Amino acid sequence: MTTPVRDTQAMIAAMDPVLDKQLYCFVSPEQPGAALELMRHALATFREDEGLSLIVPAREAANAGIDTQHFARIILLVHSDLEGFGLTAAVSGVLAEAGIACNVVAALRHDHLFVPARRADEALALLRALQERSPES
Repeated sequence: MTTPVRDTQAMIAAMDPVLDKQLYCFVSPEQPGAALELMRHALATFREDEGLSLIVPAREAANAGIDTQHFARIILLVHSDLEGFGLTAAVSGVLAEAGIACNVVAALRHDHLFVPARRADEALALLRALQERSPES
């Protein structure tokens, strides 16, 4: 197991962004049966006041009859410390400057960035450039 990285510049220098080949959708199924089926395939779930939010593979959303926007997931391979700060601001900032939406999910070991599928390659290139510019690279 790797040691979590807390320093902002060290996290950026070690982020090693990787593009997942799978596409994902953010959904909130209304019918209990659909929710249970989609939960079996969910990459992530979050309970909000308005209902359950799921991040599911796009093919599973389509199988459930849900037609919604597709997102690509970029995984930052650095084991970022949960008390580290600045990584989300740095990556979302560089993407925002390019007009690329970014939904960040921070898990225990890695950060996962969901960007519009049509801009995935551009987002990945921007993140790799950010990493290369880091003083600790």
